[in-house]
Amino acid sequence: MKRLAAALVLSTAIAQAAHAPTASARDGGAPAVPAAVQSATPALAAYMRDSLYGDVWQRPDLSPRDRSLVTLAALVARNQADDMPDEVDRALENGVRAAELSELITHLAFYTGWGNAVSAAEVAAAAFAERGIGTGQLPAADPTLLPLDAEAEARRESFVQERFGDVSPGVVDKTRDLLFLDLWLRPALTPRDRSLVTVSALVATGKVEQMPFHLNKAMDNGLTKPEASEVLTQLAFYAGWPNVFSALPVAKEVFAAREEK
Repeated sequence: MKRLAAALVLSTAIAQAAHAPTASARDGGAPAVPAAVQSATPALAAYMRDSLYGDVWQRPDLSPRDRSLVTLAALVARNQADDMPDEVDRALENGVRAAELSELITHLAFYTGWGNAVSAAEVAAAAFAERGIGTGQLPAADPTLLPLDAEAEARRESFVQERFGDVSPGVVDKTRDLLFLDLWLRPALTPRDRSLVTVSALVATGKVEQMPFHLNKAMDNGLTKPEASEVLTQLAFYAGWPNVFSALPVAKEVFAAREEK
């Protein structure tokens, strides 16, 4: 029994060390490389310190706040809850409000699955508790919604009904009623930021066939071409080069089509 207890203590310590940074995300400055990464993979530690934290996070075309939104969207989409605590702290330090973080999780439940969102909510709940953030500071279940662009929604609904109305009426109806007449109009995330996390999640999960609609929507909502380009740079590190290279041709077509208008 003593050996078993000792083994359990050791395994717990190893698991904690794997994600423990050498300094807190709250210390300011560049994020710290986790101690386990420095011990096990010095080359990866150098890439993280120099290329990711020392370069990509400092690039000017996307703010640290937006980079945190993109990164968290990728982690939620890929169900990487173990990697989220430091990024949640970093996001809050970078200016993402607790209400926005809460709403990001709610939004991505619909775009990446309920299980992913529940795992992320558990991480966020711990961070909020540590900071004394109560439910009164978080988005209400039934807020006053933002105004609807009725013309744009009518075009979207007509397109979807024509193509898929007889395939799955339930999906088409829920897409209209829950997503575009409710979720997308919740005020805790601006339309631009809601589009930003949606595009990030699609790229992070390789769902590039959904990108044209949502990247166009993001740019209609205020995301600039340099910002969209930099989102892809950020996601190369957090979702992998293959997912981003699959997204590049789609982004290129969207950019070109918009320039021709």
